[in-house]
Amino acid sequence: MGFFGKLIGGGLGWAFGGPIGALIGVAVGSMFDKSPSGQTSGSSQQRHTTEADFKMSLLVMMACVMKADGKVLKSELDVVKRFLVANFGEDGALEALKILKNLLEQPINETEVAMQINQYMNYSAKLQLVKLLFDIAYADGEVHSTELDMIKRISDIFRLSYQDFDSMKAPYTKTTDVNWAYKALEIEPTATDEEIKKAYRRMAMKYHPDKVHTLGEDVKKSATEKFRSINEAYESLKKNRGIN
Repeated sequence: MGFFGKLIGGGLGWAFGGPIGALIGVAVGSMFDKSPSGQTSGSSQQRHTTEADFKMSLLVMMACVMKADGKVLKSELDVVKRFLVANFGEDGALEALKILKNLLEQPINETEVAMQINQYMNYSAKLQLVKLLFDIAYADGEVHSTELDMIKRISDIFRLSYQDFDSMKAPYTKTTDVNWAYKALEIEPTATDEEIKKAYRRMAMKYHPDKVHTLGEDVKKSATEKFRSINEAYESLKKNRGIN
């Protein structure tokens, strides 16, 4: 497992320990190469979130969402594979899919895992993680209530505000929710034009891709999609209201 082997060996920090480390350890087996001293190369003392910490956490959380309805269909795995290719590249996706399939066979306590993530990840990284979970849930065009409930429980443990949760969800409901643009900008439909402009500036800063640049180019690229959805929401409201 070249891509993920190098990723873990060179950059796994806090995720090496706790419930995530235990799950990943079983899932990847010999991927944890031993150093000459006999110590595993990751360091549980590293407290900032590395690219490897984020991606391992994402795979575990993806497994939780996929198993939420008690079954994992081949069609879901096909959707997930396309998602992984888009985010990790062809080689990385194949390795990630192997790890994910092993994770799907393990019992996972999503509360313990989410609590570990909440302890170490900053707010911007947690927002991006939830955004990617929404990507998975809506990828096949048919989201299940159990998947949304799982993401909501994870979001609550992350201590994300309900406005942030609704903002993350809003772009996926454009065809069913007439107020999606307001939710995306975390404002009410009664907001004034000036309040809409202020909300846009605030949200553009909050979700700027540079907020997660330390998590790797793949994650930063995905964050750009949320940034674009903020622009789309603003342009939609400007058009509907005739705002200059």
